[in-house]
Amino acid sequence: MPAKGCYFLNEGEEGPDQDALYEKYRLTSQNGPLLLTLLLVAIAACIALIAIAFSYGDPSSQQAVLGTAFFTLAVFVVLYVLVYAECLIRRWLRASALLIWACLVTLGYVLVFDSWKKVACGWEQVPFFLFVVFVVYTLLPFSMQGAVVVGVISSTSHLLVLGALMGDFSMPSMQVVLQLLANAVIFLCGNLTGAFHKHQLQDASRDLFTYTVKCIQIRRKLRIEKRQQENLLLSILPAHISMGMKLAIIERLKEHGDQRYLPDNNFHSLYVKRHQNVSILYADIVGFTRLASDCSPKELVVMLNELFGKFDQIAKANECMRIKILGDCYYCVSGLPVSLPTHARNCVKMGLDMCEAIKQVREATGVDISMRVGIHSGNVLCGVIGLRKWQYDVWSHDVSLANRMEASGVPGRVHITEATLNHLDKAYEVEDGHGQQRDPYLKEMNIRTYLVIDPRSQQPPPPSQHLPKPKGDAALKLRASVRMTRYLESWGAARPFAHLNHRESVSSSETPVPNGRRPKAIPLRRHRTPDRSASPKGRSEDDSYDDEMLSAIEGLSSTRPCCSKSDDFYIFGSIFLEKHFEREYRLAPMPRARHYFACAGLIFICILLVHVLLMPRTAALGVSFGLMACVLGLVLGLCFADQFLRCCPAQATLRAISERVETHPLLRLSLAILTVGSLLSVAIVNLPLLPLPAVGGPAGNQTSLRVVSGRERILCDLLPYYTCSCILAFIACSVFLRMSLELKVVLLTVALVVYLVLFNMFLCPRWECCGHSLGTATKTNDTRSSSALCSWWDLKTMVSFYLVLFYTTLLMLSRQIDYYCRLDCLWKNKFKKEQEEFETMENVNRLLLENVLPAHVAAYFIGDKLNEDWYHQSYDCVCVMFASVPDFKVFYTECDVNKEGLECLRLLNEIIADFDELLLKPKFSSVEKIKTIGSTYMAAAGLSVPSGHENQDLERQHAHIGTTVEFSIALMNKLDGINRHSFNSFRLRVGINHGPVIAGVIGARKPQYDIWGNTVNVASRMESTGELGKIQVTEETCTILQGLGYSCECRGLINVKGKGELRTYFVCTDTAKFQGLGLN
Repeated sequence: MPAKGCYFLNEGEEGPDQDALYEKYRLTSQNGPLLLTLLLVAIAACIALIAIAFSYGDPSSQQAVLGTAFFTLAVFVVLYVLVYAECLIRRWLRASALLIWACLVTLGYVLVFDSWKKVACGWEQVPFFLFVVFVVYTLLPFSMQGAVVVGVISSTSHLLVLGALMGDFSMPSMQVVLQLLANAVIFLCGNLTGAFHKHQLQDASRDLFTYTVKCIQIRRKLRIEKRQQENLLLSILPAHISMGMKLAIIERLKEHGDQRYLPDNNFHSLYVKRHQNVSILYADIVGFTRLASDCSPKELVVMLNELFGKFDQIAKANECMRIKILGDCYYCVSGLPVSLPTHARNCVKMGLDMCEAIKQVREATGVDISMRVGIHSGNVLCGVIGLRKWQYDVWSHDVSLANRMEASGVPGRVHITEATLNHLDKAYEVEDGHGQQRDPYLKEMNIRTYLVIDPRSQQPPPPSQHLPKPKGDAALKLRASVRMTRYLESWGAARPFAHLNHRESVSSSETPVPNGRRPKAIPLRRHRTPDRSASPKGRSEDDSYDDEMLSAIEGLSSTRPCCSKSDDFYIFGSIFLEKHFEREYRLAPMPRARHYFACAGLIFICILLVHVLLMPRTAALGVSFGLMACVLGLVLGLCFADQFLRCCPAQATLRAISERVETHPLLRLSLAILTVGSLLSVAIVNLPLLPLPAVGGPAGNQTSLRVVSGRERILCDLLPYYTCSCILAFIACSVFLRMSLELKVVLLTVALVVYLVLFNMFLCPRWECCGHSLGTATKTNDTRSSSALCSWWDLKTMVSFYLVLFYTTLLMLSRQIDYYCRLDCLWKNKFKKEQEEFETMENVNRLLLENVLPAHVAAYFIGDKLNEDWYHQSYDCVCVMFASVPDFKVFYTECDVNKEGLECLRLLNEIIADFDELLLKPKFSSVEKIKTIGSTYMAAAGLSVPSGHENQDLERQHAHIGTTVEFSIALMNKLDGINRHSFNSFRLRVGINHGPVIAGVIGARKPQYDIWGNTVNVASRMESTGELGKIQVTEETCTILQGLGYSCECRGLINVKGKGELRTYFVCTDTAKFQGLGLN
């Protein structure tokens, strides 16, 4: 059978359809929610800008800003409604992203030009364009390449416009260059951190999608497995018994893993029920044994399958349930599992139809065969006994009587008892059957029998609908088996296990397929992607697969996760409902944790460059950044020590600590708090330490202003860059994507409060210098006073606005990222659970199939290659064993004390189950149970030899015979143990023969593995003519056993039905030696 798990997920099969599905997934799970987040923030920002414009000065002087803000607000509101209602398809979503970016950039430039004209403080609006650059990567649905292009355009356009505007000033060119360089560093940091966010999110998104696909594929495969199991069980057993057995197997697998059939109590489970008022039909094909001796293996299998497939169709039409096939004997019951008042009429009608079908075969092919049918009505015990090779069977005295009715019947006629006649209600005419003359048991029990007169025999024959009977030379040229096979193939019976491979159920699989075309199949063990071009039905199935995948994604990945109901999260806040799951998530390893620290290091370098380029070179600046550099260097060294010290085995401890950064949550959290806290501190710590700028004279006197540099830079020109440094520190907190959301909220909130206090309260006395901004000093004398200029575009207000804007944006982004991380963890856990469930179902499926077929035959039907051809195999040497408990027929009684025979069957179930347990022993691995017939156990050794190797190892063939003898002795010992515990004196009667056999699978509705041939018939006669407690073998088998070291005693010549006089031998079981070759 295929290696376990090879069917599980075909990793390399992502085609265009998979990519399209991934795009749909990103649209549903990420692009939509993130775009809604941005639109919500943008709407709030527009409202805040409008409020600021109205709160300072005359609104008529702010027409450009207000007009642009109102326009962008309207656009954002409309887009929000459309995205929320999911009215924008993927193509328009990208277009809407460009529109949003264009609106933001337009608003930014309106703010720049409006502030520049009014010579306002911080007129460059660097934080606003940093916001645009950052959200291009993190919140807008661009690809990485598109985001890079848009981000670079946003950054470079601002630098070019700023350079053009500042070129008109009388400021020294070096200071302009330094300011532009600082802006470039800030934008570069925004682009790089934004790209880091996007890259990490895309990787996480692809991983989450992969797990989502796996989970949904497992779900579909699980459904397919369940349907196949049900079909498989229903092909062996009725539904009322199969479900209980299936649950028992699953429970046993969960308790014992893959240890099959371990007894867990004193008694094995018994799946047998009693049914009253049923009719039992036995039918035998007279003349088939002679015909089968002339058949090739394939011809025999095809012939049996077509015949019994036809009988199955007749049984279904007449509401009969086929029980079992024994060689060329077919028996069924009407009235199971639901009682039917017409059970006797159903069986009689079926018997007549079977006789008519065989009559048509005889007339069409000229082959001398006919049907002999016996029917009796009464009560039965029906169900399954044993642990291996389950076959639904019936037991009772009435079943035995029906069997005798067939044996004493007349070819071509339906032979019924008086009990059946009483249930017919004169529906058919009958004549005396004289069964007592042909069977002594019927005479002894004084059972009167009848032959049913077929109503069709009294009507004129209709025009022949079948093939003409071959005559003359045509009949001489073709063997009887060839003529039979060709005619029977025209019936078109379904092939074994065909229904298991189809999407339809068992019942629908029996519907004829027009033009001989078979419906689309799903192999039992491997799911293949359906061919979209095959048929509209195939396309609809594939579309339903896509829809199922999308609906499952949407179930957990809602566009509105914050307020959507979920079985896994609380309604508000992405916290798992299950506490142990929440703890598992928080303690889970973070494979990309060291990358977060590296990105934080990059942000520190950018903040350092901004301070070096623009800030006064104070000692506090050097000390603070020096300490921060040491701290960050130690943290990064610890994170990447395992990378740097691979060639230094002596530093194993340091490398172990480095590896624990990603796996140990406490260490990782401590380092993250240290890093983020240091960055948030170093971004602002130098602001209170700046010296007061020197101001000399009235505000309106241009000559009294000093153009300062170095330590004496004007504070108001530096505040926007302190703001940018604080914003970059905020971003450093957000790059720790998997860090606890609550911790991010605490760090960002504390930092925001501290920043707002420092900018708005602690530094208020120093802000009087805002009137002496560099922009004011460079304008003409007739310009309005600085205080009037700054009354509208107040620097403190804008600093607070940008800090709150980034705080809100980063918190909402962190909320979404935390949701995706939890979703990823959730899918992985769901995938793990469903994988375990799928493996359990797969094991159940395998056990069920191996309970119908030998493992090598099961592989033929469920391996990598899907076979729908007949299975047939010829063997030159197979050892066949029949072992019966004849005393059980005497032991079996039907009375109230033993629940009408049920307790007797319980003992038989224990006997057969103990026999089955022997098959698990390694030394009996070559023995295959074929079936049980009443209290007779049939097994064979040598059937698992690979095709083409049957004749190559004579020594191994002989070893199979020795193994069969040892198995027979083990059965006797098992029975002795049962006798001691149950206070009985059962003895085993065994017959063994070896030789060529034909193996195959027949039956469409209830596929059954069986073997045929003269070897099987003789082995059966060896058992039936044997003696209790002895193993009878033929002379040829005796010769081989003596060569293996076994002692045999000659019994003499006995008369064997159909074979004449045969010399047989008894194997001496008391002196049998474990010296057979190859038994180990």
